[in-house]
Amino acid sequence: MNQSKQRFFIALVPPPDIEHQITEIQRYFAEHYNSRGALNSPPHITLQPPFHSLAEDVPKLEESLNQFSANRLPIPVTLSGFAAFAPRVIYVDVVKSPELLEIHKDLMSYLETNLGIVDRVSQSRPFVPHMTVAFRDLTKENFQTAWLEFAGRSLHFEFTASALTLLLHDGSRWNISKKFPLAAEPPTIINPS
Repeated sequence: MNQSKQRFFIALVPPPDIEHQITEIQRYFAEHYNSRGALNSPPHITLQPPFHSLAEDVPKLEESLNQFSANRLPIPVTLSGFAAFAPRVIYVDVVKSPELLEIHKDLMSYLETNLGIVDRVSQSRPFVPHMTVAFRDLTKENFQTAWLEFAGRSLHFEFTASALTLLLHDGSRWNISKKFPLAAEPPTIINPS
C-alpha cells in the first residue's frame, strides 16, 4: 500500500481581478528584485500553514473542511498597503478584522481536534494575516531597496472571501485543490412588534 504523503495548506484566495493585480506585483518583484518564490502559489492569506496528509486521509480532510465551512459566514477582507517581515519578506498588508482572527483561531483548533493537524510555530506567535509578494529568495540588499520603494506605496482592495481554499503542492508549486464555500446563512433579525 502506497503511504504517499501530500503537502497542503488552507487559505483565503481573493477573487480573480484582485488575484491578477497581486500576481502582477509578484511578477514585478521577480523582474526587478529577482524574487520569484511568491509566484509558486496563487495570492492568498494563509489560515493553516503547510501540513502533510496521507493520500487516503484526504477524503476525511475534505469532509472536515466541508463541515467547518458550511457553518461559517463569508468574511470581509481589506488589503491595505504593504508591510514586511524584515529582512526577507514583503507583503500586502491585510487588516486584522475580528472575523479574520476568529476564523483563523477556530480553524486551527478545529483541525487539531478533528484531524490532529497542529502547527506549533503559528501557535506560538500572533496571527499576522498577509499576502506575500516577495520572500525567501529576496536578498537582504534587494529587500532594503524594495522596501524603500514599497514601504509608503498605497494599495487598497476590499473583497468578501466566500470559500476556504485547500492548496496542494505538486512538487514544484502550490495549486488550488478544492474550495469549500463559507455557506452559513446570515442570522435573521426579527423585529419584535
